[in-house]
Amino acid sequence: MPHITLHTPLGELTVFEDDGAIVALDWGRGAGADDAAPTPLLREAAAQLQDYFDGQRTGFDLPLNPQGSEFRRKVWDALRRIPPGETRSYLDIAREIGCRSPRAIGQANGDNPIPIIIPCHRVVAADGSLGGYSGGEGAATKRYLLALEARARTGAPTGELPLSSPPPGGQHQESSR
Repeated sequence: MPHITLHTPLGELTVFEDDGAIVALDWGRGAGADDAAPTPLLREAAAQLQDYFDGQRTGFDLPLNPQGSEFRRKVWDALRRIPPGETRSYLDIAREIGCRSPRAIGQANGDNPIPIIIPCHRVVAADGSLGGYSGGEGAATKRYLLALEARARTGAPTGELPLSSPPPGGQHQESSR
């Protein structure tokens, strides 16, 4: 499957394409010869991710085709509607899509195959605590992404964002989903 690996402040990320759409983003380096000749879509995805990490972009304009059940796709669509630099609770997402279980939202969130681009990091616990995050360094990565978006949204220089940066609006306690 065609893919491209890029260096980011969070380490290497590998983006995968299938049939003209982005289907996955994984933490770490992808293996294989396809990495040497990325497709135009993969080059665009890499450019948009670099702009995101440089604080020049807060959202993505890419064709996506995450593979999952109808329910999971509904959750992932709801995540894409959360404005950059803002958060919603698992309960908020459950209510939006007509689901009775915030836990099911958390499970779908954790199974998101295209993190960052489908912004599962924007979902927090109902009490405002950070909640879990399955990518990168876990909660530290989630804090980093939220702080990055808050700075980009306000136009503040990104500078060095340590992975221990608190999210916008104050310090959140970490808890599991």
